[in-house]
Amino acid sequence: MTVAVETGTWQLDASASAVALKHRTMWGLVAVKGAFASVAGGGEVGPDGSATGTLTLDVTSLDTKNAKRDTHLRSADFFDAENHPEITYVVRTAELDGADTVRVTGQLTVRGISRPHTLTARVERADGDAVTLAAEFTVDRDEFGLGWNQLGMMRGLTAVTATLRFVRSAG
Repeated sequence: MTVAVETGTWQLDASASAVALKHRTMWGLVAVKGAFASVAGGGEVGPDGSATGTLTLDVTSLDTKNAKRDTHLRSADFFDAENHPEITYVVRTAELDGADTVRVTGQLTVRGISRPHTLTARVERADGDAVTLAAEFTVDRDEFGLGWNQLGMMRGLTAVTATLRFVRSAG
């Protein structure tokens, strides 16, 4: 990725990482925001500087600060956490695309449905022991079977923000 990011295995530092979402509801009048408390992942940087890896979100850890809504989001109407407890993003390639941006191509799986998804991440910080990436992108929830929409209240795309810190694995 960058000269400072060394070849080898890297693990997500969950304590320094965050993944959040925001979706407009009530016909665009209200923004529902939430964050995943449980984020895990890791990857590998190859000799050519390219990277692969996996990011996993525990669906039951989504917190929108409204217990009733969170229970509904975990239900079969939305994420169906009982049958699909994780959201995963498998990074097929991550390559430097400019001085401080990384083009990430992968497979997003939500509710058991996988779709290709490409995004651009910013390199916030990188050295021999850690790299922090930040990304903002949108997801069409209908593509993943999250089409519940009582009275047409939910429109548009879901915005996702992620700050991910990876640390070099020992050994």
